[in-house]
Amino acid sequence: MAKPQSFSELLAADKRYKRDAYGFVFEALRYAHDTLGLGTEAPPDALEAPPPVETSPGGQRHLTGRELCEAIRRYAQEQFGFMAATVLESWGIRSTGDFGNIVFNLIDIGEMSKTKHDRREDFDNVYDFDTALRRDYVIDPPRNS
Repeated sequence: MAKPQSFSELLAADKRYKRDAYGFVFEALRYAHDTLGLGTEAPPDALEAPPPVETSPGGQRHLTGRELCEAIRRYAQEQFGFMAATVLESWGIRSTGDFGNIVFNLIDIGEMSKTKHDRREDFDNVYDFDTALRRDYVIDPPRNS
């Protein structure tokens, strides 16, 4: 099978993940930059693909696989609470390695970029979903004023 060239071709070629999974990874990347302040300026010559989205006025900010996985965990808990793992699983995401598959699928079609040091394996076993998204989830009750 030929390498997908567009997002619709990607979805047709790799049916492991739902469209929402890809959108969520993009949202979590923006959350990592804008809310968590993660990422370092990546010099243009360090990137192996053109930047898809302007992420900062001075250039593209780069996250490691581990940083993106942590941002995704935090964003998922913020958006879905205790149901975060269930929602991600409904989109085909069952481990942090799945985030790596999604990111590298997007790199393959030119929607994300990577440095020469980034590897798909950087996303493997960053955390256990059951522990990080269920057991360690803390419900913060509202405080009475």
